[in-house]
Amino acid sequence: MAIELRQQLKLTQQLIMTPQLQMAIKLLQLSRLELMDAIRQELEENPTLEETQETVSKDQLAEENPEGVQLTERPKEVTIDEKIPSDIDWSNYIDEYNAPGRVRHETEDRDTPQYEAFISHKESLSDHLLWQLLMASPSEEEKKIGSLIIGNLDKDGYLQTNAEDLAQQAEVTPDDIEEVLFLLQSFDPIGVCARDLKECLLLQARNLGLQNTLVTQIISDHINHLENKNYKAICRALKVTLNEVISAVEIITNMEPKPGREFSEDEPQYITPDIYVYKTEDDYAIVINDDGLPKLKVNAFYKQAITRDKEVGGNARNYIQDKLRSAAWLIRSIHQRQKTIYKVMESILKFQKEFFNSGITHLKPMVLRDVAEDIGMHESTISRVTTNKYAYTPQGIFELKYFFNSSIKRVHGEAIASASVQAKIKQLIESEDSRKPYSDSKMAELLKAQNIDIARRTVAKYREMMGVLPSSKRKRFS
Repeated sequence: MAIELRQQLKLTQQLIMTPQLQMAIKLLQLSRLELMDAIRQELEENPTLEETQETVSKDQLAEENPEGVQLTERPKEVTIDEKIPSDIDWSNYIDEYNAPGRVRHETEDRDTPQYEAFISHKESLSDHLLWQLLMASPSEEEKKIGSLIIGNLDKDGYLQTNAEDLAQQAEVTPDDIEEVLFLLQSFDPIGVCARDLKECLLLQARNLGLQNTLVTQIISDHINHLENKNYKAICRALKVTLNEVISAVEIITNMEPKPGREFSEDEPQYITPDIYVYKTEDDYAIVINDDGLPKLKVNAFYKQAITRDKEVGGNARNYIQDKLRSAAWLIRSIHQRQKTIYKVMESILKFQKEFFNSGITHLKPMVLRDVAEDIGMHESTISRVTTNKYAYTPQGIFELKYFFNSSIKRVHGEAIASASVQAKIKQLIESEDSRKPYSDSKMAELLKAQNIDIARRTVAKYREMMGVLPSSKRKRFS
C-alpha cells in the first residue's frame, strides 16, 4: 500500500471566543476591588486610555449664577482685627463642612502622607511577649530560649512543641527550657505558653489564687465531664453538692481558653456594595455604585493621529490601532458589566420582593435558571455576575449568591428557602429556655407545626452550619 500526501478541504463549525468576549467575561466575574485594579493597570499600560476629569462648564456656571456676579473677584482678606462671633453654631458648621459631595482640592499637596500612614500598627502576641521578656532582664541564654519558645506559639498562644525538641534546637537541657517556660507562663496574657487547654486553665486558676480548690480539681481530673456538662458525674466523683460544682463551673467559664485571641492579626474586611437597593414610597430603587471607579475615555490625540496624520505608519500605526481597540473594548465591557448587574438585581428584586419587605424568613427558593430565563441570559453568566458582588438592601448587605438557595418542602403549600429555615431555627434557639434547650427532634416538631416539613438530621446539619452547639452543651443550670 503506497503512502501519499493529499490536500483536502473540510468545513467545520466551532465556537471561538473573540477578544471582546474574553474581556467582557473576565470583567464580569471580577469583584469591585479587582475591577478597580484591572482598570488602573490598563491605564498604566495603554497610552490611548485616559481618565476623564470632572469639570464645570460655563453653562453650568451660568445656571448656578444667573445674576452674573463676578466670580473671579477675590474675597476680602481676613485681618487680625476681625473677631469671630461667639454665637456661632459650630456643630452645624462642622456638619455642613463634612457633608458628602464631590469636593476636590486642587491645591492639595500630593506628597503629603496619607491618613493611613499615621495609624499605629497593632501589636502582635510575639512582640508583646518579647517586650515582657526583655523587661525581665534575662541572660543571653534565657533570651535565646525565650525567643525560641515564643516563635513556636500558635495564634491562640499555645506551645506547639515539647521541651525535648526545643532543648535539642537550642542545644540546652530540657530543665533549662522548663525554667524559661515557667517564666513566660507568668506573662500577660495569663495562660499563654500553655501546652494544652488543661494547663492553660490551671495557669489562670493559679493567677486567681485558686490552687488546690474545687476549680483546679475539676480542670485537672474532670474536664471531659465539664465539656459535656455532666455535672452530676462530677458531684459523684468529688462528693460535693451540685451548687458547689455550678459555682466552680461559673469561674471556669469566665476564663479565656485562647489567651492569644486579643492579639489576633486578622484585619476586618470591609465590604463596599456593588449595588444599592433603596426603599421608596411604594417600590424599590436600584442604584449602581460607581463611586471610586474611574470614568474612562479614549485619548483624542491618538485618535486624530490615526485618522489625520499620514506620517504615522508601520508598526507605530498598528500599535496605536491595537491600543485604541483595546481601550474601546474595555469601556464597552465595563458598561455592559454594569448593565448586566443591574438586570440581575432587578430580576432578583422581582422574585424576592417579600424578602425585601419582611426579612430573611420570607426568602423564597430560587435557582440561577430562574433569573437566566427571566432576563434572557445563560446560567453561567448569572453565576459570574453574582460571584463576589454585594448588594445593600433594607435588610442588610448580602452577596448576590445569597438569594439563590435550595428549597425545603412544606406540609401544605409551596416550598420555603433553606436560608429561611435556618433563620427560623435560629429564632427557636434564641427563644428557648436555657435550662431546657430544644433538641434537634423537638425543633423538627416545632417547625412541622409551622408548616415546614424537615427531618431531624437536616435540623442538626443547619445547626452545625450556624455554629450552634447541641442541646446537651447549651444547657445551663442557673
